[in-house]
Amino acid sequence: MSLLTVYRLATIAATPFASAALNWRANHGKEDPARLAERMGESNRPRPRGRLVWLHGASVGESLSLLPLIDRFIQRGLDVLVTSGTVSSARVLSARLPAGAFHQYAPIDAPKFVERFLDHWRPDIAVFAESELWPNIVAAVRARGAPLVLANARISRRSAERWRAVPGAAKSVFGAVDLCLAQDSDNAARFLALGARCVRIAGNLKFDVPPPPADSAKLAEFNGAIGARPAWAAVSTHPGEEDLVLDAHVDMAAQTPSLLTIIAPRHRERGAEIVEAARARGLAAALRSQESEPRRDVDVYVVDSIGELGLVFRSVGVVLMGKSLLPGGGQNPIEPAKLGCAILHGPYVENFTEVYGELAAVKAAARVTDAASLARAAHYLLSEPSRMRKMGRAAAETVERLGGASRGIMTAVEPYLAQMAVAQQ
Repeated sequence: MSLLTVYRLATIAATPFASAALNWRANHGKEDPARLAERMGESNRPRPRGRLVWLHGASVGESLSLLPLIDRFIQRGLDVLVTSGTVSSARVLSARLPAGAFHQYAPIDAPKFVERFLDHWRPDIAVFAESELWPNIVAAVRARGAPLVLANARISRRSAERWRAVPGAAKSVFGAVDLCLAQDSDNAARFLALGARCVRIAGNLKFDVPPPPADSAKLAEFNGAIGARPAWAAVSTHPGEEDLVLDAHVDMAAQTPSLLTIIAPRHRERGAEIVEAARARGLAAALRSQESEPRRDVDVYVVDSIGELGLVFRSVGVVLMGKSLLPGGGQNPIEPAKLGCAILHGPYVENFTEVYGELAAVKAAARVTDAASLARAAHYLLSEPSRMRKMGRAAAETVERLGGASRGIMTAVEPYLAQMAVAQQ
């Protein structure tokens, strides 16, 4: 019995317990209690009558990377269904999807739920971001004859090694992809080794994503509250990193008493924990969910809201990207770079080596290793605004130069769109 058969049988056996599991997750903030039925393949929204493109991204980053493609598909007169699997991605997408596109939670990868989802939506083509391939979904899409495209395709070395340990399953899953459009040559090689049949290099879609929006009134209030204070931000931070950021603040504040440090953790529910860590160091700290703006007596301001990184990036000139000071692979720096921020990062950015390498080559990003080096780098940039602005301009120009993946991807999928048009005549 093959590994994928075992997996399929296991998901069938677990199906009766899905409702209880989803309710538990909803009680812990990991699911939207009002939309649990969508996770079981149900929908209250009727299918549009015309041709339908299904795009899927696992979470916030993957979903947002699809925005340039969404716009281009809509311009072609297609309706666009966008799925994701997290509450945070649904909230962000609700504010950023254009007319002609709508969001649904992706079904759990159990045959009953997948078939129910596909029976309702009947997508003409499926486009998944990065390497978000679930065996039952892949098999069901394949069985229905809809082309399956992997766009902005990326798979880490570690994930590829895990798949290589089960070569038969890897070939069945990756070999079912009709077209794999990899971000770069390294990722293309990994997908070929895993059994993908048609692999091309198309670039990184995230360079084409518009910068995160910010409400103009909120931005004016936020900047007004900061005033002339030197301010910097650490975003998408993970456990352990905030301690380093807070230690850096203490070092910097000895030279700049009016310093404001903004922390936007990757998981907003950790906000109160970060505030307590700041207060334990004798720092005045506040949560955005409780204080609408950073008061003048606040040293550390924790942004525990969703969809407001655009406001943060427009209000500071220096940004530390999290998940990089401790082993984790790094976070994507393209959004703050697009808005002209000088980028700081730790040594662990292996998931975005190309992006950080391009930024480092034009001196738009700087590497730090601990609290002391972080404090030195951030303090230097804040005290040398011309240097900070120069780094920010270089960052913005670099990510602009590296754009264009969405055009290449649309060119690559054009034969499938043409087939769809002929089939509807």
